[in-house]
Amino acid sequence: MTDDLAGRFRKAYAAASETTSWRRPADPATAFAALAAACTELGIDEWDLYAGHGAVERLEQELTTLLGKPAAAYFPSGVMAQQVALRIHADRSGSRRVALPDLSHLLVHEEDGPRILQDLRFEFLTRGFQPPHVDQLAAIPGRLAAVLVELPLRDAGCLLPTFEELADLSAGCRERGIALHVDGARIWESQDHFGRSLAEIAELADTVYVSFYKGLGGLAGSALLGSEDLIAEARLWRRRMGGTIYRNTAEAVSALVGLRDRLPLMADCAAWARSFAAALPESITVQPPVPHTNQFLIFTGGDPDKINERLVAYAESSGLALGSPWRATSEPGRAVSELNIGDGALELDPVELAAAVAEIAADTM
Repeated sequence: MTDDLAGRFRKAYAAASETTSWRRPADPATAFAALAAACTELGIDEWDLYAGHGAVERLEQELTTLLGKPAAAYFPSGVMAQQVALRIHADRSGSRRVALPDLSHLLVHEEDGPRILQDLRFEFLTRGFQPPHVDQLAAIPGRLAAVLVELPLRDAGCLLPTFEELADLSAGCRERGIALHVDGARIWESQDHFGRSLAEIAELADTVYVSFYKGLGGLAGSALLGSEDLIAEARLWRRRMGGTIYRNTAEAVSALVGLRDRLPLMADCAAWARSFAAALPESITVQPPVPHTNQFLIFTGGDPDKINERLVAYAESSGLALGSPWRATSEPGRAVSELNIGDGALELDPVELAAAVAEIAADTM
C-alpha cells in the first residue's frame, strides 16, 4: 500500500467499533488495568523471579495439566524455544538434520537463525500446501534428529493433517528413533479440527512449543513442554541464550487470562469461519477450502491496491475492521488476504460479512 493508504488503514482500524478479529484493549493503560484486576481474580500475589515462582510457575503447572506433559518451561519467545528444542534433539541424536515443511516459520521468518546459530540442516518434509504424512517421512533417507510439524501450518492457510495422519507420522518417527517436535504456536486453535483433547494431541510428540500472544492474546511469551530431563536441559539453554528474564509476571498473567477467557471460544470462532467461507462466492478461493481453524487465506483476481482502497473505505464508513490488507501473490493478477476470526466476529452475521468481502474483493481488472 502507499504510505497514504497505509495511514488511512491504521487510523480506520484503530477507530473501528467492531472487528471480525480478536478484540484488544485500546491502549496500554487499559490493558495494564485489566491485568491488575486479573492478578486479584487469579490470586497472583507475588512476583516471579527469573522465570520461577509466582505467575510463571502457575502458568507452567496449568500447561502440564492441559497438554499432559511432565514438565514445561517458560520462554520469552518462540524462536528461542524452538531452537532450544531442536538443538537438544540434535545433540542427543548425533545428527543435525531436521525434516520440516518448506513453509515452516523457522525457514520463512527467522532469518536463517536455526542454521547459523545451531548448525541445523534441513530436509523438506512437505512442500507448499501439503499436510504432513508418514509417507513423506519415509521418502527421507538416513538419520534425522527430529521432525517438526507446524500445527497448523500458518503460511498454508493454517492447514492441518487429520488426527490419524498425525498419529501415523508419530508412529513412523518412533519406529526410526526420530524425535517429533510440534510447533504449536496455534495449537489452541487446532484442537477443534482434531476433535481430541490437547493432551491427546501432545501425546503424539516428544516436545511441544506453544505461544501466548497469538490466539491467546497475551503480551508475549511462549513455553516448551516435554520430559522432565529434556526441560531441565532446556532451562539451561534458556539461560545460556539470555532468555531468563528478571521479571515475566505481566506476560505470564496475560497468558493465564488467555487460557481462561479465549481458549473456550476457539471452537466457536472456527465454526463462524467455516460459515463465512461457505457463503463466499466461487470467485473467491478459500485455503483450505473448508477452514481447519479460525484463521485461513482467501484469494481473488484483481489489483490488491484497488481492493485495499475499497477495504479502507468500508472500514471508514461502517466502523468495522474486516480482515487484513490484501497483497499480491506470485501469480499475476491474483491477490490474497488472511482472515483471523476472533470473538469480535461472534456477534456478527457471517453470511452478511461474506457478501461485504465479496463486494470489496470484486475483480475490477
